[in-house]
Amino acid sequence: MNIDVTVVVDGWHGDTSRMYAVGEPSRKAQRLMDITYDALMRGLAAIWPNETTLGDLGHVIQAFAEAERFSIVREFCGHGVGKIFHDAPNILHFGKPGEGELIKPGMMFTVEPMLNAGAPSVKVLNDGWTAVTKDKSLSAQYEHSIGVTETGIEIFTKSPAGLDTPHANPG
Repeated sequence: MNIDVTVVVDGWHGDTSRMYAVGEPSRKAQRLMDITYDALMRGLAAIWPNETTLGDLGHVIQAFAEAERFSIVREFCGHGVGKIFHDAPNILHFGKPGEGELIKPGMMFTVEPMLNAGAPSVKVLNDGWTAVTKDKSLSAQYEHSIGVTETGIEIFTKSPAGLDTPHANPG
């Protein structure tokens, strides 16, 4: 199960999501959650201000996910955050090295790869929000909101207690 939370504090938006297993997850489901989280964190680790492009970021996530035999959902992307909730730039979780906008200090955005155990295609249900895989395969997503600094990034949505990781149990 994915829980996606948006907060607004003094007019500034934050956005985060993580996966929770209901009951004991299958090995396949746990592996998908682990790889999705690792893809997110590898993408974040690849960000170097004034050096990394959005294509570089997407490529790191895509290369890792596909090497682990998972597909990247292309219908959804990360986004800029700040005074506007879904702002520019769009953060794709696939891409080619060197392409796209240069990531610079002062940028704030989400990185939120969604990986599928089957084909990458998804559909949105009639409620206008719930997304499911077209082939009924498993899917997972993790998300962090970040700010780019002069020397790296700050993860605004990291849990001080480590509850944002795949194996964290909040209770």
